[in-house]
Amino acid sequence: MPEIPDAGADLDLRLVHYFTVVADHRHFGRAAAALHIAQPSLSRQIRRLEQQVGARLLDRTPHGTDLTEAGRVFLPRAKALLRSAAQAVAQARAAAEPTRLTVGYTTGLIITPAVRELRRRHPDADVHTLHLDWNEPRDALLDHRVDAVVARMPFATDQLHVTILYDEPRLLLVPVDHRLAGKEYVTLDDIADEPTPRLPDAAWNAFWRIDPRPDGRRAPEGPLVESVEDKLELIAAGDAVSIAPAGSLAVHMRPDLAAVPLEGVEPGRVVLATRAGDRGRLLSAFRRAAQTCLTAPTPEGPDESTPR
Repeated sequence: MPEIPDAGADLDLRLVHYFTVVADHRHFGRAAAALHIAQPSLSRQIRRLEQQVGARLLDRTPHGTDLTEAGRVFLPRAKALLRSAAQAVAQARAAAEPTRLTVGYTTGLIITPAVRELRRRHPDADVHTLHLDWNEPRDALLDHRVDAVVARMPFATDQLHVTILYDEPRLLLVPVDHRLAGKEYVTLDDIADEPTPRLPDAAWNAFWRIDPRPDGRRAPEGPLVESVEDKLELIAAGDAVSIAPAGSLAVHMRPDLAAVPLEGVEPGRVVLATRAGDRGRLLSAFRRAAQTCLTAPTPEGPDESTPR
């Protein structure tokens, strides 16, 4: 009886990655832009993958792209395959390069003092930094893209070790001509009927929209956004107001926005997260450096509602 070849051994992981991006975007054009390749080339690569798998995975529609039944079955396994490959590479590198550390950070958080301190104390270390989107910290750790990450809560912490670095006040962002702009402070009662942008993450919605409110009322729903830039544009246009961390102002503040202290709510929390069970000289050293060097920013000037 002839031996049946192992189709999985022929899979090109690069093509598998392309497929997951198209599946996530449900659109070849947007996926090609995200991958920085031409759309015709992406289409050819997906056809090659379908030949390797032996089944059609994607169907084009007038509105974009849909997964076939085979594609729906293949997608979670494809993502698991890519994650396993990334973990295998990262663990092999860790074994071969015990002096390498990659530190992730999210927008508006400055990790430079801790990184500089680590490099000063360990000049032999190969220390890298990697910017992550607001919703990437946990996945980046579990995928072994980073060894430690400085990020804002909330995110799922199972399989992680989390060290609290500091608390961060929350502010209200409004257009400069808004009725609340210039106030000394505001409370949730002041924005009881103001729509706030929604994010595609339940934990972030609950915390950053304060939904539900302490009295049990649901926060008024605003438009769904996926990026900070889109959120700021909505606020500046007068379509919504938004609760934001105080530390993000230095990066995101625009001249057409005003920030007002929000009182009567718990502060945000900035943390250092690592994989649970990870040990090592450099990781421990970076944790110490982060706890020493990364502290809450000091407010500048007497009027925090004035854009800078």
